[in-house]
Amino acid sequence: MAFSKTRDISGFTLLEVMIVTAICGILASIAIVNLISYLGKARIANAIVEIKNIEKVICNFQTSSGCWPESLAEAGIGGAMDPWGNPYQYVPVPGTKKGKLRKDRFLVPINSDFDLYSMGKDGKSQTPLTAKASQDDIIRANNGGYVGLASYY
Repeated sequence: MAFSKTRDISGFTLLEVMIVTAICGILASIAIVNLISYLGKARIANAIVEIKNIEKVICNFQTSSGCWPESLAEAGIGGAMDPWGNPYQYVPVPGTKKGKLRKDRFLVPINSDFDLYSMGKDGKSQTPLTAKASQDDIIRANNGGYVGLASYY
């Protein structure tokens, strides 16, 4: 009678564990990249909604007082912060020098009533929308007809 030295081996080999770990790492990196992208899009959408709400408050102020507020604080919404932690920027067009107003690619002011915008993710902005610092800004243009990314305007 010969004895067999075979054993039942149950478990995973080191190679199998390494392959599964690598696959999990790849899937996690893809998920993180997508999550960061969705968070950025959610912040932009949030800024658009907030700008539209601030616009309504400013227009209600103008309707009741007959003039545009000099600042967001005068309209009762001072200290409003965008999703990146920067204050929203408001510039009434009447009485403001043309050099301080937001301009499109033809250097024409984008509003005739007031400028309202977020400086975006980088927290920097310049008056022409074509400037690199302005590309990520969330702007109100065409007197409220457009609210969105400056790079798409």
